[in-house]
Amino acid sequence: MFWKTEDSSSGDAAATSHHWYPPESPSYAVVGQPVDPPDAYVLLLPRRPRRRCRCRCLYSSSSLLSFALPLVVVSAIALLLLWPSRPDLTLVRLNLNHFRVLTRPIVALDIELGLKLKIRNRDFFSLVYESLDVSIGYRGRPLGLVEAEGPARIRARGVSYVDAVLKVNGVRVLDDALYLIEDLARGSIPFDTVTDIKGYLHFFFFEIPIKARMSCEVHVDVEKQTIISQNCYRE
Repeated sequence: MFWKTEDSSSGDAAATSHHWYPPESPSYAVVGQPVDPPDAYVLLLPRRPRRRCRCRCLYSSSSLLSFALPLVVVSAIALLLLWPSRPDLTLVRLNLNHFRVLTRPIVALDIELGLKLKIRNRDFFSLVYESLDVSIGYRGRPLGLVEAEGPARIRARGVSYVDAVLKVNGVRVLDDALYLIEDLARGSIPFDTVTDIKGYLHFFFFEIPIKARMSCEVHVDVEKQTIISQNCYRE
């Protein structure tokens, strides 16, 4: 026990008082090892290979383009070669076999022309022409028509020749008598020839209709009865 004495004076008297204090509680502390912080774990994620991805994308795009471009070119060439086209018509020879102008009793013409036509099939498939017609006219007026024998077959990328004789006897040209007189005075008469061909092309299991036309302008010498010039073009 602990006692503590205090002296106090008030006026003339002195008194002594005793106070009791409880004992102080002892403090205890545990001394040990320092506490370590909990372990920390760091998760490292792999870095994305962005450049490699881009390279792969570029490589795949370039490979796709390098494959598609030749395919498109080959398809275009095949389509161009296999697409049906009209046959080529060429006037190889034109002979004036007979020519005469009749003035009595009416103005009329006698003409006989010998023609040799060349037909070239430009396609990779056979061509069959069913009809080949050659007509002659004077200043836009038809005078006569001749039909060649048919049908005939032309092999792929092949050539065929057709001979035709066009005869016109006693055709009246009364409406164009004035023009005919002028042409006779000039010494040459212009004639127009039109060649039409119709047929079909064997395209695998299909038959594709084909037709072509060639027009020629022919000038005939009246005195010599020969052809002065000819100008042909395909339509």
